[in-house]
Amino acid sequence: MSTHKLFFAGSGGQGILLMGQMITYAAMLEDKSATFLPSYGPEMRGGTANCTVVVSDKPVGCPLIYEADAIVVMNLPSLIKFEPMVKPGGALLVNTSIIDQPAKRTDIRVLNVPVNEIAIELGNVKVGNMVMLGALVRATGVVSEESIHQVMHKTFTGAKAKLNDANMKAFAYYK
Repeated sequence: MSTHKLFFAGSGGQGILLMGQMITYAAMLEDKSATFLPSYGPEMRGGTANCTVVVSDKPVGCPLIYEADAIVVMNLPSLIKFEPMVKPGGALLVNTSIIDQPAKRTDIRVLNVPVNEIAIELGNVKVGNMVMLGALVRATGVVSEESIHQVMHKTFTGAKAKLNDANMKAFAYYK
C-alpha cells in the first residue's frame, strides 16, 4: 500500500493550486485514488493559497492531513507556518528565490529550489511553478513524469497551448 500526503503553500498567483490539481489529475490517469482540497484567502492575487493532495493506491477516506510526506513552500510565511507539518524523514521543497531563511529542521530532507532564477533563465517568469512541480515529482515519485506531461497537454489548451513547450522545459529543468 502506498499513500502520499502532499501540501502546497504560497501566495495567490504562484500557481499553488495548479500544482496540486496537476498531481491529482496525473494520479487519476494512473488509476490511483486522489483528493484535492484547496484553500485560499479572499484576495485576487497575493493572498494566501494552499492545497492538500492525497494520492493512494486504495480509496482515500479523508482529504485532511495533519502530517505531510512532502510540502512545497513558495514564500516565507508558508515556510514558517508549515515546516512543522513535514513528517520526520519527509521532504520540504523551498523556493529559495524569495525565501532567504533556511529550514530549521534536521530530521527532514530539504530541497532548495531557486524557482524564479530558473524561470528567468528559461525566459518565462510564469513557469516557476512547473520548475517546482518537476522537483517534487522527482523527489517523491508520487506520479510519473509521463503522466504530468499528459496532464499538461490536457490542461494547457486553446490559447494556453503555446505555453506547453515552456512548461515542459521548466518541469524537466530541476533534477
